[in-house]
Amino acid sequence: MSDPGAETDFSRQMSYGDYLGLDRLLSAQHPLSEAPDELLFIIQHQTSELWMKLMLSELDAARRAIAADRLSEAFKMLARVSRIMEQLNAAWDVLRTMTPSDYTTFRDRLGRSSGFQSLQYRLVEFALGNRNLAMLKPHAHDIDATGRLREELGRLSLYQEVLAYAARQGWDLPAALVGEPSVAPHQDIPEVTALWGAVYRDTSTHWTLYELAEKLVDLEDYFRRWRFNHVTTVERVIGFKRGTGGTGGVDYLKKMLAVELFPELWHVRTDL
Repeated sequence: MSDPGAETDFSRQMSYGDYLGLDRLLSAQHPLSEAPDELLFIIQHQTSELWMKLMLSELDAARRAIAADRLSEAFKMLARVSRIMEQLNAAWDVLRTMTPSDYTTFRDRLGRSSGFQSLQYRLVEFALGNRNLAMLKPHAHDIDATGRLREELGRLSLYQEVLAYAARQGWDLPAALVGEPSVAPHQDIPEVTALWGAVYRDTSTHWTLYELAEKLVDLEDYFRRWRFNHVTTVERVIGFKRGTGGTGGVDYLKKMLAVELFPELWHVRTDL
């Protein structure tokens, strides 16, 4: 039954589709073959890019909140990032319905394009602290993309902002660790492990840092699941073939499983 109070005339006012720009959004899928699974492949990656856009916004806001000592705000943002990662993980379940036979019908149409070249994914990794200057190369042809990546490299990573907050609370940490943006993946530092050991051994005294630590562990937990789901999906669909962008495919992705974003938060658990 229709609702007599529902607005039905949108000739002079904004509609749902207008607000969301659905005409542009839903016309942005352009398969290059007649293969029915290519639309699935395109939508999977486009929606992932939309979620990553939101993730970058939340990570930016969370870092600014931590830098201003507004931790309660940052907790909400970091929790949202974890929920976004949960959505990205669930998306692999849909893509895994595509069989090797399905994918081979359009894979050659991808050329050398690959998710390895995703600018937003690289920005997410840089924001989380997995920074590698060699990863600028796939974007060297794009001045704007390179500018965004270098701008990110000029900021403290999320983990650095957390450690800078701890330093402001009186914890003795290396000045270089919290004073200069990192340009390489974070490595285990004894002073940081000692910090988290003290926090976890006396949570009531250090509750804010304790809660912040668990938010980071939660985030990396989901991020690790995303990487694992990526590996298993790729292996299920193409086996051990090289990726379309020239990477080692499954072999390369398995190496990425060993990368730790916040190593001390994981290693300290052995000592507790």
